[in-house]
Amino acid sequence: MTGFINIFKEEGVSSAFVTNRVKWLCRTPAGHMGTLDPLASGVLPVGVGNATRLFDYFSGKTKVYTARFRFGVTTDTLDREGELILGGRVPNAEEIARVLPSLIGEIEQIPPKYSAKSVNGKRGYELARAGEEFSLPAKKVRVESFRLLEQTGADEFSFEIVCGGGTYIRALARDLAGLLDTNGYMSALTRNQSGVFTEETAVRLDTLTRENVEEYLIPTENVLPYPALGEVDGRIFNGVSVPCAQKDGLYKLYLNGAFYGLARVANGVVRAEKKLC
Repeated sequence: MTGFINIFKEEGVSSAFVTNRVKWLCRTPAGHMGTLDPLASGVLPVGVGNATRLFDYFSGKTKVYTARFRFGVTTDTLDREGELILGGRVPNAEEIARVLPSLIGEIEQIPPKYSAKSVNGKRGYELARAGEEFSLPAKKVRVESFRLLEQTGADEFSFEIVCGGGTYIRALARDLAGLLDTNGYMSALTRNQSGVFTEETAVRLDTLTRENVEEYLIPTENVLPYPALGEVDGRIFNGVSVPCAQKDGLYKLYLNGAFYGLARVANGVVRAEKKLC
């Protein structure tokens, strides 16, 4: 069994729990593509079988989130699960809308200390829980859109965020508050889309059984945004690079009409890059 299952993860369960459940249902190794924290809900694509070999090809995918931020307070984890730290004012909608463009585009973002980022071989959250002092380097992330939706409480607002992989929404809450000379944290998060996987087509975990799980398995070739290569010298399936007239890039490769994997064309030759069958 190979392919993807687009799970809608419920709030309160971990991404690892969802993945382990899918493994049990499919009786096949599986892995999730892009962790969602337990407090978050939304789209969690799970690769089943050899589909997990493709995760690197989705690293640049666009994600869409709906998030709620509280202002005038923050926490040590930058989300509602941390220790509350009071301090700061609550901005109004006009002030927020005015500074949002500063966080759109390719920006430098410092990951939250409570994250899986490593420092000298240890995870950031391990060091933070131990009370150790450390810093994480800033990294470039891509924010395509950052839109204020509405005010949802006396000190809380909701936002739609479209961004690239690796963007920390908790860090956006911190940085937005900083631009407004106050403090803030992420109080809720839903991932509405992850690349080709959308909330509308996601399935709840409790819907799946061992009898019906294969009905929700999306064929691997259906989620790959590459054209088919067409006829090619059969030596390619023996690891040989062969001549090819197609333009440079990635292609879906077929053997006797069945999806075989991915091939890469470069400088007039093509080679099989990733075998999946």
